[in-house]
Amino acid sequence: MLDLAHLMPLAPWLLLILAAEFVNGWTDAPNAIATVVSTRVMRPHHAVFMAAVLNLAGTFAGTAVAATIGKGIINPDLVDIQTVGAAMMGIVVWSTIAWYYGLPTSESHGLVAGLAGAGLATAGWDALLWEGWRKVLIGIFYSSFLGFFIGLFFMIAILWICRKWAPATVKKVFSRLQIASAAFMAFSHGSNDGQKFMGVFTLALMLGGALPKAEGDAFPIPLWVIILCAVTMGIGTATGGWRIIKTMGLRLTKLEPIHGFAAETAAGMTIMIAGHAGVPLSTTHTISTTIMGVGSTRGLSAVKWGVAGSIVAAWILTFPICGLIAYVTTKLVR
Repeated sequence: MLDLAHLMPLAPWLLLILAAEFVNGWTDAPNAIATVVSTRVMRPHHAVFMAAVLNLAGTFAGTAVAATIGKGIINPDLVDIQTVGAAMMGIVVWSTIAWYYGLPTSESHGLVAGLAGAGLATAGWDALLWEGWRKVLIGIFYSSFLGFFIGLFFMIAILWICRKWAPATVKKVFSRLQIASAAFMAFSHGSNDGQKFMGVFTLALMLGGALPKAEGDAFPIPLWVIILCAVTMGIGTATGGWRIIKTMGLRLTKLEPIHGFAAETAAGMTIMIAGHAGVPLSTTHTISTTIMGVGSTRGLSAVKWGVAGSIVAAWILTFPICGLIAYVTTKLVR
């Protein structure tokens, strides 16, 4: 049961977590609709509204990822609310800088890196839990390599099925199918990314005494936390993200509806599989690599590898930068 007496002192830290969730919707969720906007299958504002609604719906798909983040990355018994707040600071600062340059960042990796940096500053290496980090490493494999090859082979299979179709028929059919695939991608994003900040928010409530600490394998997420985080991410999606949509949908490779459908479906499948296993993976990595895989079916030159290199560089920098910001912030707060 929620202890209201302990809730008010936690308000600044909880608002910081919600700020990170807002940034997640602002910079990460647009990946779900980048292709459907760039192929002109949907108008931008219609696509944003769909993404906001389905991101919200996806957060209700389960809590396995939330549990991994809430109790599997850092030891709750060795950290405090300042640790969690410092981790959020790393996400907000780094993701805002990357957004300015139109680079899609991974709030997932920013989150685990921030928790790691803040945890190390608080309690040393004992604060880190291997089981959760094992799932993070699996998620990196899923999003980076599995996403690319699923996108590649899925696109090859579609091209083989449609090899005798007239180009006009292909465009007409996949223009309609891409709306469904974009909806699926948005829902799957909510089911994985939306859960991560629910887990952090619940952890903060437990550390602050507003909720009883979880026992054993249980990590219950209150319904009001799910709704609050989902709505915050939805608002973030609806208010920004155009720079990211331009990078993912237009600059990386030229997409037609058939390519957008393949990329979104392949990414959505990968994300949903990981979500059911409680694996927190980067939806940014996943949709980026599936777009690269799909684009590669037209030849390696069809992918603008310079743009891809900038995206990958942002991925690589996310871990040390978010970790360092969280580490320094924790030391300053203390």
